[in-house]
Amino acid sequence: MDIGYLTSDAMKYPIQNWQKVIILGILILTSFLIIPAFLAMGYVFRALKWSVAGVDQLPEFDEWGEMFTDGLKIFVVELAYFIIPFLFIFLSIWASIGSLVTLGASGNDLMPATAFSAFGLMGGLLVLGLILAVIFGIFFTIGIANMAYYNSEIRAAFRFREILYTINAIGWVDYIIWYIMMIILGMIMSAIAGVLGFIPILGWVLIILIIYPYLYLLYSRALGLLFVSGLETQ
Repeated sequence: MDIGYLTSDAMKYPIQNWQKVIILGILILTSFLIIPAFLAMGYVFRALKWSVAGVDQLPEFDEWGEMFTDGLKIFVVELAYFIIPFLFIFLSIWASIGSLVTLGASGNDLMPATAFSAFGLMGGLLVLGLILAVIFGIFFTIGIANMAYYNSEIRAAFRFREILYTINAIGWVDYIIWYIMMIILGMIMSAIAGVLGFIPILGWVLIILIIYPYLYLLYSRALGLLFVSGLETQ
């Protein structure tokens, strides 16, 4: 798999139609209304489905009911994958706040060893939660692509034998390189967004209408091409 070609293709994919990028951005902007949030997730998933199917164009904004249903499915799958890591992270944060409150209320009465043990436990929960998030994320990423391959069949996202087989076909080294590349691209776009954030109002409009949708579509395209490369080697 040519990571360079894959990344280059994914970077050019959203810019072929800025109008669709902006429409997606409007859905993201209004995602606090819930329904647009699922529509946005559904459209990004549709871009993944089209890429897996070999379509190079950005998908149309049509069949809104299907798009909403796909977005809801993505939400359910993501919740199922990450509920356990989230619980560990949440418990760590909740325990941290509780310990700080207790420490502040007790003054010097709380033994240093007890405080050290409490914060050590909280740190352990946080690290465990993050490790689980990374591990589950590895399977979630290909699981979503597998779901796209099977035309939104939600069970396909949990066929772990198929998912592991596809990862092996892609190659763990290539998969890790791809993952790192996506993180780097995300950091670059975040840096750009950080600069734009200093521009009052207009900067944040550009971030939400351009940067976020561009990054989501780039990721969907890159994942679709990665998944197809695994299929081609099976």
